[in-house]
Amino acid sequence: METSAIQYEFNGKKYQCPIELSVSLFSGKWKTTIICKLMDGTKRYGELKKLIGGINHKMLAEQLRELEQAGIVHREVYPVVPPKVEYALTELGEQLKPAIRLLQQWGSQFGTELPLESPASISVPLSAES
Repeated sequence: METSAIQYEFNGKKYQCPIELSVSLFSGKWKTTIICKLMDGTKRYGELKKLIGGINHKMLAEQLRELEQAGIVHREVYPVVPPKVEYALTELGEQLKPAIRLLQQWGSQFGTELPLESPASISVPLSAES
């Protein structure tokens, strides 16, 4: 009996497991950083740009747009001059907080336990049976 793998689809792409789908939503250097900054509350575009060192205008706009399309971030445009735009996590984005906090904790712990040498330069002795 042949069983077909459950597939998940988002934006025309198919994924074989929910982890693959989840990771694809966060692919991109800045998305998790943007989410972390929005976990503290609503931010204006300029605030985000200042809070995220090293990100350029094009990349911030692109990453925000992708997070908005995924339903993780809400963009509110106010009809004023000069234009006012605010970004906040949606209900779906808010559900990410526990996972992001766990990643933060793991990263902090991992960062303090890093070996002095990079893993690629560490030699592992072969067992006598090899």
